[in-house]
This record gives sequence, C-alpha cells and structure tokens, in this order.
Amino acid sequence: MDKKRVDESWKDQVERERATPAQPGAPAPEPQGKPSSGDAGQGEIPQARFDIFLSGLAMEALLALGEMPHPQTGRTAVQLPQARYVIDLLGLLEEKTRGNLDPDETKLITDTLYQLRMRYLQKTGGAPGPA
Repeated sequence: MDKKRVDESWKDQVERERATPAQPGAPAPEPQGKPSSGDAGQGEIPQARFDIFLSGLAMEALLALGEMPHPQTGRTAVQLPQARYVIDLLGLLEEKTRGNLDPDETKLITDTLYQLRMRYLQKTGGAPGPA
C-alpha cells in the first residue's frame, strides 16, 4: 500500500508572511507562479488570495441568479439550482474555515453569504429547503 504524501510547505509560507507584517506604503508582494502556455503575453498569474477566490464564487452565484449577464454571451439566465449549489458551497466554506480567518476575511464571507442568500430568497419567494 502506497503512503499518501501531503505537501504542507504552504503552511511555512503562510507563517513567514504572518511573521513579517506589511508596512504601510510597502510594495505589494510579487505574484507567485508563471504564466501557463495558454496565457502567453498575458503576464504573471496573480497571487492566490482568499478575497479574490470568494469574489469568483460570488460572481458565479450572481450569474446563476440572473443578476448579471454572462461575460461571454452577454445574456442573463436564472439557474436557481446552480445558484443554490454555489451559495451552499460558500456556506460550507464559511463553516469549515471558522476560526482560521482573519477578521476582514470573516466579515467578507459573512457579508457575501448574507447578500447572496437574500437575493436567492427574493428570486424564490421563500427560504431554501435543507441542503
């Protein structure tokens, strides 16, 4: 039976970043990663950040709620099951990260979930059933 190998080096990087707080006016950290072959000429891949990750999920939920047009087609379409899935996924993320987020991240996920849940309720006319 093969042993499962888990790369935990990212934890060391997080600890180093926490140990050296950003100075006001200091330049932003350099993006990590290299452009993929499909991104030639597009520049560096941005650094992975929790707020950008949440924004992407929230945008997916808004698209499914018909609150914004699809960026490629320009059309809006209401897909409530998809919206519900993404909102539930964000709720799961909130639950599983509880106690591990800084105050700004906690507020961001709480506020984002509240806004998305209210929009979902407006579209459905009631509370969602059990997940």
